[in-house]
Amino acid sequence: MNTADVAALRSPAGRALLDALAGTTAQDPVALAARLRREGHDPALAALATTQSRLRAKAAAKFGDRAAGLLFTAAGAEQATRAVVAREHARRFAAAGVSRVADLGCGVGADSLAFLDAGLAVLPVDADPVTAAVAEHNLGVPVRCEDLTAGVVAELGAGDGAWFDPARRTAGGRRVFDPEATSPPLSFVLATAARVPATGAKLAPGLPHDLVPAGTEAQWTSVDGEVVECALWCGPLAVPGTGRSARVVRGGAAFALDDTDLPVAEVGAVGGFLHEPDGAVIRAGLVARVAADLGGRLVDETIAYVTTDAPATSEFVRSFRVLDVLPFGLKSLRAHLRSLDVGALTVKKRGTAVDPDHLRKQLALKGSRPATIVLTRVAGKQSVLVVDPVS
Repeated sequence: MNTADVAALRSPAGRALLDALAGTTAQDPVALAARLRREGHDPALAALATTQSRLRAKAAAKFGDRAAGLLFTAAGAEQATRAVVAREHARRFAAAGVSRVADLGCGVGADSLAFLDAGLAVLPVDADPVTAAVAEHNLGVPVRCEDLTAGVVAELGAGDGAWFDPARRTAGGRRVFDPEATSPPLSFVLATAARVPATGAKLAPGLPHDLVPAGTEAQWTSVDGEVVECALWCGPLAVPGTGRSARVVRGGAAFALDDTDLPVAEVGAVGGFLHEPDGAVIRAGLVARVAADLGGRLVDETIAYVTTDAPATSEFVRSFRVLDVLPFGLKSLRAHLRSLDVGALTVKKRGTAVDPDHLRKQLALKGSRPATIVLTRVAGKQSVLVVDPVS
């Protein structure tokens, strides 16, 4: 797609065709294209519109009903911030008294939409002409197309904030994990924060803790079990006294915890219940906080599994009742599971190199009952926990 394609989609004919295609994503694309040609639609515009229709359907998981009126690039639909996460970004800026946010690397405009919804003015910027044109349609405000490091930061003043979503893929689509290899690099984000105190950035979830500067807050966020980002908050956007935090979103409800007065986790024997902390909690290094809140202990000092003797609940864990604890051994595990008439086996693991699919083949279970096992270390020894999920 190029800028001329975006203009065609924004034309009256393009808009009318997109409206007519609403709800047609389940149809066979070849048959749909043939139908549109028979109806006299321009083949090129029809192809663009059918692609947009599919992208809108895909993006509905992130944008809800709003996706039906937006335009997308393929990369933009995949990488856009979820609306439920973007609203938290906007809340931080609004709470800090920011009146305008420069959205640097705005993509298709997901975060800027949330900023506008929160009553903030926006200055969206993206280096890619097609993405900038798409964002301009989505936002209804001018979008500047330029290098994010070219000088826009120098234009920001009192009441302004800066939000970065650095590109974390190469031109060939390969993921970039080094924060200094993103565009712009983390060092540029921090240099901006020195000039514009209310600066935030959407970084990869794998951000090492030692790269979080003193006085900033790194917040890992998960949505329905998937860790989606690590947001770096600087100056007035950060919670005072917090270096790392986790935000867990489940079913639209959000829960948060941080590293204030972080306790030291106890380690002990496996009890009657096992608790698997959410990925955002693990990434933020807050497993000890969850263990303390549950009144539990770690099964091993290096493993992020918490155990309790009695039932315990938390928004930050998935819980299981422990049925058996066994030393790891293929023959003994096979015999045990066959004695339970197990067929379908769910394998969870942490702290082991065992491949779950390969293990299932080796076990060759043919029973009639489902079961869940956890492969992990207990007190330094490879172990198997037979568990049952607690609803």
